[in-house]
Amino acid sequence: MATLAVAAGGGLGLGLGNSPNSLPSSLFLGKKLKSISNGSKFTILRPNSRSTVVAGGVELVDFVHNVFVGVGVGLPCTVMECGDMIYRSTLPRSNALTLTVPGAVLALGTLSYLWATPGVAPGFWDMFVLAFVERLFRPTYKKDDFVLGKKLGEGAFGVVNRVSSKKSNSKEGDLVLKRATEYGAVEIWMNERVRRACANSCADFVYGFREKSSKKGAEAEYWLIWRFEGESTLAELIQSKEFPYNVESMILGEVQDLPKGLERENRIIQTVLRQLLFALDGLHSTGIVHRDIKPQNVIFSEGSRTFKIIDLGAAADLRVGINYIPKEFLLDPRYAAPEQYIMSTQTPSAPSAPVAAALSPVLWQLNLPDRFDIYSTGLILLQMAFPSFRSDSGLIQFNRQLKRCDYDLVAWRKSVEPRANSDLRRGFELLDLDGGIGWELLTSMVRYKARQRVSAKAALAHPYFDKEGLLALSIMQNLRLQFFRATQQDYSEAARWVIELMARSGTKKDGGFTEAELQQLREIRPTKKGNPQRNALASALRFQKKILKTLNESMTELSQQGKSMWWSRWIPREE
Repeated sequence: MATLAVAAGGGLGLGLGNSPNSLPSSLFLGKKLKSISNGSKFTILRPNSRSTVVAGGVELVDFVHNVFVGVGVGLPCTVMECGDMIYRSTLPRSNALTLTVPGAVLALGTLSYLWATPGVAPGFWDMFVLAFVERLFRPTYKKDDFVLGKKLGEGAFGVVNRVSSKKSNSKEGDLVLKRATEYGAVEIWMNERVRRACANSCADFVYGFREKSSKKGAEAEYWLIWRFEGESTLAELIQSKEFPYNVESMILGEVQDLPKGLERENRIIQTVLRQLLFALDGLHSTGIVHRDIKPQNVIFSEGSRTFKIIDLGAAADLRVGINYIPKEFLLDPRYAAPEQYIMSTQTPSAPSAPVAAALSPVLWQLNLPDRFDIYSTGLILLQMAFPSFRSDSGLIQFNRQLKRCDYDLVAWRKSVEPRANSDLRRGFELLDLDGGIGWELLTSMVRYKARQRVSAKAALAHPYFDKEGLLALSIMQNLRLQFFRATQQDYSEAARWVIELMARSGTKKDGGFTEAELQQLREIRPTKKGNPQRNALASALRFQKKILKTLNESMTELSQQGKSMWWSRWIPREE
């Protein structure tokens, strides 16, 4: 047991040997502590055999502090007088950040998340910087500034006219003016987002504004202005008996001196589909799902000689949740995917913009909403290959047949090919060119489950587009295609490596599964719901529902506050 000598007056007796005549400010600074062994006891002696009485609780605290200072514990050398007894490094401390493996992993993970589709960091930059700056430099227009020309179209969401500006100094050329009867504010927002993020995907948007209606008692109307790029939609072009050769002349500006046939038609269709997938990839990369992809909403731009997407009134901006309501959908039943919804109906309504942007990569990966547009694009490829499906009645009949086959294209082909007419046989022959890579791409796009469909990026990396088609690609498009293909190749090599690692039959490698065991794994069927041993897919779905339920409950209040169209403040009012 260790004890301290108690001096008279109820204090603690402290002793130090070989003390100088002058007592330092602290009894223990720069001095050795002597220990006098006496069995299991020791006594701390004070210098010159004098006793220091420390009375009261306050002095006791000072004593404990001095003890720690004396043994070099508790305070750095910059505060206490270490003397020569406490050894320390004389090297200067580095103020630079030290890179560690966990720190590097955390930094890379954070950056990956911030730039993962649909992009948290780009979303904040677009929302709070670019949108604000763009508003400062907007042109000023009114509906009276235009002279109405030819009516280009009329749909459920508005009327479109070709117009010219009344301003004598205007250099805009011909424009397209749309009076939006529904979803006008949404379409203005979407077009401005596209103009900032992926201008080449959609028609060149100029301006959107809101004005009071000339009719008494009517609500204010939204007006949208685009630069005139052309009148021909893909729907009009594929209805022609000359398709796809009529498209060839538009893309090249001339007709090729080549014999007509399947090879030539296939290259034209490849070009059209590739341009459409490039446009879709631009939209999806920035978090926008169109939800109404069909030939009527694909226009040919005469200036750039490419196909672009139009009519964003039904689009949803899933980066910040604009125009997205969980249990409502906007679609054309002829081209819509079987699920009808772009995300689970259990997904909560969009909260405030910063929260929605921060959570957008999670919800995107859970639902893969871009696959909704991929299904519609696959039906467009089907219409381009099979003339009998280009009419509404033909497409509706195909959808009924496909539904009876549980949305399995292979089963549908087996059911109709034996009794196929000449148009169907010619379509199958076109898709079977080059080893059937066209048919393989079509079946990877038109599938019942969204997760089994390819993305726009993966489709562009498909061998179907190894031939560059009719048009030379731009440098950036070439780089993107090479990157997509390299990525897909890496995935394929990784899959082959895993399979090779698992299989051991016929090799000298140890471990892994035999071919018989692999075949048993392939033949495993999901267990029934009542079975206590639930399969992995059911567990994953339950986990997803828990996440969505938690998000829904935690964001109810934020959702209620965000009911008003906060983003409508970016739409200019009547001057």
